[in-house]
Amino acid sequence: MVSSIAKGRVGHSEPDYIARAEALAGAFAARAAEHDRTGSFPFENFRELSDAGLLSLTVPAAHGGAGAGAQYAARVLGIIGKADPSTALVLSMHYINHLVMARSPTWPARLSRKLARESVEGLALVNALRVEPELGSPARGGLPATIARRTETGWRLSGHKIYSTGSPILKWYVVWARTDEAEPRVGQFLVSAGLPGTRIVETWDHHGLRASGSHDVIFDDVVIPLDAEIDVRKPADWRAPDVAQATVHTIFVAAIYDGVARAARDWLVAFLKQRVPASLGAPLATLPRVQEILGAIEARLAVNARLIASFAGDFDDGIALSAAESNVIKLTVTNNAITAVEDALSLTGNHGLSRANPLERHYRDVLCGRVHTPQDDSTRAGLGRAALGL
Repeated sequence: MVSSIAKGRVGHSEPDYIARAEALAGAFAARAAEHDRTGSFPFENFRELSDAGLLSLTVPAAHGGAGAGAQYAARVLGIIGKADPSTALVLSMHYINHLVMARSPTWPARLSRKLARESVEGLALVNALRVEPELGSPARGGLPATIARRTETGWRLSGHKIYSTGSPILKWYVVWARTDEAEPRVGQFLVSAGLPGTRIVETWDHHGLRASGSHDVIFDDVVIPLDAEIDVRKPADWRAPDVAQATVHTIFVAAIYDGVARAARDWLVAFLKQRVPASLGAPLATLPRVQEILGAIEARLAVNARLIASFAGDFDDGIALSAAESNVIKLTVTNNAITAVEDALSLTGNHGLSRANPLERHYRDVLCGRVHTPQDDSTRAGLGRAALGL
């Protein structure tokens, strides 16, 4: 028998959760410009997501959550991403971690149950903190500089994490670190936010996704319990990618940036219908060239929808998927989204780049798709090596 998680279904009626996301999206979109302008964190969005039961969407039904799989969660993220991609990015990381907890044999059951219960009961978000100033993205290899020292009473954690998405609101950090043993092991440690020795440095002042709160988090001899160790192995044992995590990551990231492109498309359609240049005496929408470019945008978004739904559905159905295929989905969808917004800009001129209009913000946001792991160069190089048998 296939579980509700494997099929991407939820314990309640599916339209209910989609409707909840759509009901919140209008207010999120209305607040997005101000949060973008000031770089402020949208705390109110997450209170509303919690009240709507959407923080526990990917928490297993056995623990009180909705038990949704990747396909259903991607639909929700697309809706939220269209309204406010910064909020969607934080939410996606929370969803990923709960999906991984539910499927991973290495997550201690006690810890995964605890985090699941907290997510159902209140405002308790989790994200993995992996990137460091010297290390860069762990996906490109290398040992973390963050060190966990084992003592008789607990682990003592010291290190510096950057790009810690959602840091102003996270309750739990899943920290990537190495041990101080003679032969270091590498892995994850669960750290409660706000422990003595932990501080957030507000460094995030970015071109796009400005409200994601992706600040630095510093750990200075932070004490955590011995049983906060999640999965710590020899470095060589981490060489094979976690296909489940990589897959849902690429699906969710793709859904968010596709949502941004759809927001740009909707604004563009309204602009083309309303804009009547004096030299034309009719709306821009009447021009064949405009219709052709808009048609190209529609084609790219149609491909995106198929790729996201199909790939997420395969994941939920338990079909074996490769990391390379996951990377291709992310590369294709995000680049389609970027090109769609660039095409929109080509039709709007100065209007599209004016801060008075949202297209300028959508463009800055969608460009962030290029820097999300896996980056395009890594994906293409990996595919090239595979084709060459190297």
